[in-house]
Amino acid sequence: MITMLAFAFVIGVLVFVHELGHFLAARRICVRVLKFSLGFGPRIIGFTRGDTEYCVSAIPLGGYVKMAGENAEDPRSGKPDEFLSKTKWQRFQVLIMGPVMNLALAVVLLAVVLAQGADVPAFLDQLPVVGGVEKASPAERAGFKPGDRVLTVSGREVRNWEEFDVAIGTRPGRAVPVTVVREDAEQSLTVTPDAEGKYEVGRIGVFPNVHPRVQSVRKGEPADLAGLKPGDMVTAVNGEGVQLARHLSEAIGKNPEKPITLSVTRAGQTVDVQVTPRREGEVGRIGISISNELKRIHPGPLAAVWMSAERNWEFAGLILRTLGGLISGETSPKQLMGPVGIAQLSGESAQEGWVSLFALMASISLNLGLLNLLPVPVLDGGHILIMALEGAARRDFSIRVKERLLFGGFLLLVLLMVTVIYNDLTRIRWVENLMFWR
Repeated sequence: MITMLAFAFVIGVLVFVHELGHFLAARRICVRVLKFSLGFGPRIIGFTRGDTEYCVSAIPLGGYVKMAGENAEDPRSGKPDEFLSKTKWQRFQVLIMGPVMNLALAVVLLAVVLAQGADVPAFLDQLPVVGGVEKASPAERAGFKPGDRVLTVSGREVRNWEEFDVAIGTRPGRAVPVTVVREDAEQSLTVTPDAEGKYEVGRIGVFPNVHPRVQSVRKGEPADLAGLKPGDMVTAVNGEGVQLARHLSEAIGKNPEKPITLSVTRAGQTVDVQVTPRREGEVGRIGISISNELKRIHPGPLAAVWMSAERNWEFAGLILRTLGGLISGETSPKQLMGPVGIAQLSGESAQEGWVSLFALMASISLNLGLLNLLPVPVLDGGHILIMALEGAARRDFSIRVKERLLFGGFLLLVLLMVTVIYNDLTRIRWVENLMFWR
């Protein structure tokens, strides 16, 4: 129930804001709006005010604003309040405002999220210098070594760990050329990321030069008896370096009732601590909570808006590169998500709280705004493209030509929907079990 309500809320808000952009722009240039609908199909509830019917319809996967004289085949009287009676510049304003509203909403929502403050991994904005390489990982097989400074991934410069993770994460199962600097000399490596998780995110098994910290120690537990203290930074277990919190957790977990040596840094000094994990089921526990190295961000309102605009700009570039990768074959279509996946994420985010839900909405709103700007007939960007081509040709295309263009765009969207829904279904275990061909 929470999942469905969260999904309805997310889609409802995003679609309402998008269509509100078209509606307000149309009213501003005095175009008569016949219908403002959230959803498609039969009307569920609604009312009429003036010339406009406002309603909620049965299929909640979109919405539309119907304007008088919107299409060439619509009945037209030639009145100045019809859409096609307006200049191309005025029609462009109406078409562009839907995506613009979604992009603006993404900035506002993310600014609200950032203004709440958050703990983020401290290494994300650091140079991508390899601190550790996982054994038997794609990175080890490709020849990565600690100390390597990654310069480019697939020919594109990466300036920090966040950009590196994105570049690798969007290319699972594909041979990726990587340039690194090792001992002041550039070297070219080729690595094929493994696909991890239900969204098949690419991972190669390299980690930054960071270490997990002890957040708290429970009294009477093995860690307390051994002398571990909150704030200790664990650098190694039995001489093997650990970079992330999960590495430390795994190392402790596989040694129940076996003495292990933790190398920790405390007040600038290195201390070896002997501890024997107690057995809990099949794994070892020592009674600590741990985290990766974090930093706190808590911007003011104006700084939050600026940071939001910057991050949305970066995300937009990533989305466009991902779309380009789909065309070139660099990015796997398996990473695309459809309505079922969005519903699942909406439910999970709603359970985590409104901050998480707003962050998800910001991401989807950005995607929706950019998607609608693509030059694909049926989408807003496609209509703008057709109008631009008509302007360049100095004549309007025939209804038959426009119908063919729109039908081609419709087929492309159907193909996209089939792909994303198939991806969503494969992420549901019991459905995937029925797919004998996988």
